[in-house]
Amino acid sequence: MKQYTTIIFDCDGTILNTLEDLMDTMNYVLTKHKYPTRSYEEIRSFVGNGLAKLVDRSIPTLTPPISKSEKDTMLQEFKAYYADHCNDKTAPYPGIYELLKALKNDGYKLAVVSNKVQEGVTALNNQYFKEYFTVAIGETTNRKRKPEPDMVLAALEELQSTPEEAIYIGDSEVDLATAKNSGLLPIAVTWGFRDEDVLRELGAEYIVKEPKDILEVLKEINK
Repeated sequence: MKQYTTIIFDCDGTILNTLEDLMDTMNYVLTKHKYPTRSYEEIRSFVGNGLAKLVDRSIPTLTPPISKSEKDTMLQEFKAYYADHCNDKTAPYPGIYELLKALKNDGYKLAVVSNKVQEGVTALNNQYFKEYFTVAIGETTNRKRKPEPDMVLAALEELQSTPEEAIYIGDSEVDLATAKNSGLLPIAVTWGFRDEDVLRELGAEYIVKEPKDILEVLKEINK
């Protein structure tokens, strides 16, 4: 039977809860432009496809529509403010450190892959997870964003692993599509940016409600 040796994690919504800092930043920009702010649940539903999409989805629908120039300005303001406030409330989800420690002790090769720019992924990994992830992959000019497979395949190359022996863990439709496009077995988590019913509708075979449940899934599929 196939043995899985490698686990690749999504970042935001999977191992790191970044939602409140993203919400505060988005609402800062909206307020600056005299637009209505967004709720926690609204921001939760908007994230998952990068900052540009988050800004675009958060801007109100107006007639006439907001100009591209203003949208671009808001995106740049978001990036500038977030750079200074990305760790105000951000923290690993409960149980993540215990999970990563157990996986490392069990000999799994581990990586994190995020649509954040490479510099941001490196900084977050150094701050929170350097003890566990030897490979942390983000967006660069020569790598396409998820759900394209480029980032995952780059991580596998650094880990000297193949898609056939790897699992991808994430919390959204982007992550399930990334796993499919990369040829990895997906595990979906419910504590992040999408609810369980959404993940089931998307066809997730393995869904976990707590980090420790991942260990049980691994025991099942690595019998």
